[in-house]
Amino acid sequence: MASLRLAIQKSGRLSEKSLDIIAECGIHFSNSSKRLVAKCSNFPLEILYLRDDDIPGYVADGVADIGIVGENVLIEKEKQVSVVKKLGFSKCRLSLAIPRGEKYHGVSDMEGKYIATSYPNILKQYFKEHGVKADVHEISGSVEIAPAINLADAICDIVSTGSTLIGNGLKEVEVVMRSEAILFSTSNLEAEKQAILDQLIFRIESVNKARKNKYIVLNAPERSVDTILQILPGMKSPTVTPLAEDNWYSVSSVIAEDQFWEIIEQLKAAGAEGILVMPIEKMIL
Repeated sequence: MASLRLAIQKSGRLSEKSLDIIAECGIHFSNSSKRLVAKCSNFPLEILYLRDDDIPGYVADGVADIGIVGENVLIEKEKQVSVVKKLGFSKCRLSLAIPRGEKYHGVSDMEGKYIATSYPNILKQYFKEHGVKADVHEISGSVEIAPAINLADAICDIVSTGSTLIGNGLKEVEVVMRSEAILFSTSNLEAEKQAILDQLIFRIESVNKARKNKYIVLNAPERSVDTILQILPGMKSPTVTPLAEDNWYSVSSVIAEDQFWEIIEQLKAAGAEGILVMPIEKMIL
């Protein structure tokens, strides 16, 4: 039987989150930092631990069938691969930053400036789209110190919280692109491996949907049930069950995480009591 080869970053937050979602999909593997290849025991998948910069090339060349990297890495490497799915974690942005004491009026301020970055292809395309001619210098690692040592007038680098920029006397002035973890595949995946990938995608989607939703159970008097049903969303419709006490009902449904507090307040105002909210492990639609 064919086995799908997945390439992920060998260390770091993206690696940890990638392995977490594979584990949440019910796939068992050996998680050892000393191993470069791990075979899964209950799913036709092999995990290759590689440098993130190398992953797009390995997938494009067919050494690995699929890979997970930040979208910024995939775009920068300009390899011929097929994007399968954005995964919703490891979100960040690629931004321009300048010394904190300098004034900034817009991207045109970069005209004729020296910009240090580890993402020259993305940055050059960005400047081209904005009609700016700047001198882009590619450097790897410690991009933030470039202005302080007079290597560059500004930088373009990955930003998550912004604390690293602040610590190096810089301020973020433009977002060049927003990025998150992305699953991608070789362009010509054979049918048997595509079938395995489809199974993996199904599991990942079930896990992600569960993360974004909560299961809610509440009690309500009969007079409030119709109002509560109008408030509650559901995969099809909320479940209503009579309680032992006359004229009281239990109502259960699924609500989106980002609507949670707003809906809870509405439910309380409508007469809901004893509200229980629980996480969902998997969600199959």
